[in-house]
Amino acid sequence: MPAAAAAPESGEDAVLDIDLVRRCQAGDTRAFDALVTKYRGRVYAMAYHLVQNETEAWDLAQEAFIKAWRAVSSFKGDSAFYTWLFRITHNVAYDWLRKKKIRADGNEFDDSRADHGVAAGAETVARAVPAPDTAMKQAELGQRIREAIAQLSPDHQQVILLREVEGLAYEEIATAMKCSVGTVMSRLFYARKKLQEILHDLRP
Repeated sequence: MPAAAAAPESGEDAVLDIDLVRRCQAGDTRAFDALVTKYRGRVYAMAYHLVQNETEAWDLAQEAFIKAWRAVSSFKGDSAFYTWLFRITHNVAYDWLRKKKIRADGNEFDDSRADHGVAAGAETVARAVPAPDTAMKQAELGQRIREAIAQLSPDHQQVILLREVEGLAYEEIATAMKCSVGTVMSRLFYARKKLQEILHDLRP
């Protein structure tokens, strides 16, 4: 499975986020710029995993931040800021998918959605360039994994991305998906089982 893109926020990060959000709610645009800078890589990565299109993912990430700014006054601090921001990003991406009539639980793929070399779980910081044959294998594997995830139901897609890509804790996932921890665990079990069936030929 893809590696986690980033670890969940520490307590110190959460306190900093709350301070920035309070400043945003008072109309401080510089505080919001700081939140955008902090989370734009993760928001883009999540949008890309959902829509599989680099250009659209950047546009959707920007739209998510615009919606977040407009709705920041409604943020009550009941969850981590990123959990709240993820819900907005998820809704924006799925609205786009519905408009494009791309069903996340279907088997149809759009060939126009180029890979752009973005590996599953890719980080925003560049790493050493691998050998061409290694890079090709990694790109092929990443594409296979993304296509497999695209065959899951929306709920199973979301729980896999939150757990395996974002590295969120079960409690954070439950908050983001507005369900119980037990439901999260059940969805993860069935999502992983389905992915194992789809990717059975990749087993050693």
